Amino acid sequence: MSITIRQAQPQDAYAVIPLIIDAIGDIANRLTGEQTASKVEQELTVLFQREDNRHSYLNTFVAVEGEQILGTLVYYNGAQAIQMDANLVKWLEEKNAPSITIDQEAHEDEYYIDTVCVSPEARGKGIGTLLIQFAIEQTQKRGFTKLSLNVETQKEDARRLYERMGFVITEPWSIIDEPFHHMVKQI
Repeated sequence: MSITIRQAQPQDAYAVIPLIIDAIGDIANRLTGEQTASKVEQELTVLFQREDNRHSYLNTFVAVEGEQILGTLVYYNGAQAIQMDANLVKWLEEKNAPSITIDQEAHEDEYYIDTVCVSPEARGKGIGTLLIQFAIEQTQKRGFTKLSLNVETQKEDARRLYERMGFVITEPWSIIDEPFHHMVKQI
């Protein structure tokens, strides 16, 4: 198996959007202002193909084997998230979607792993670990010393995986009134 990681392209939406939805669940409904699965997927595709929000292809990397996308990583700077989220709120207002408050998910001095998801048929092959290792290397190349992520408090297996990779719980966090552990890896 020869897996490479590359920057996502707008045309990758067909493979990436289902993975993002798999990873974030109902949060996708809030981020798009939509309720039906088809509309959520359609509107997340719009966001993915834009360049001004957290789920843009510009913030997304894909793990590929040949031409097949096996996993995805959404990754960005915590300081940039403020403007990206403001852009998202404006977009939702323009389409008359329910207004939302987007919770801050990272500190401004951190790079942040928003989403990691591997396709069901490729799970258990270390692709998620490769994507996180890629984020660690990118954070270092970009001159940052902190890489963070949030993990739901009940996801103990995921928390243990992140701890094995050097992440430590630094504080409790809340996203859409749900409890998370904010975890940081010093680079």
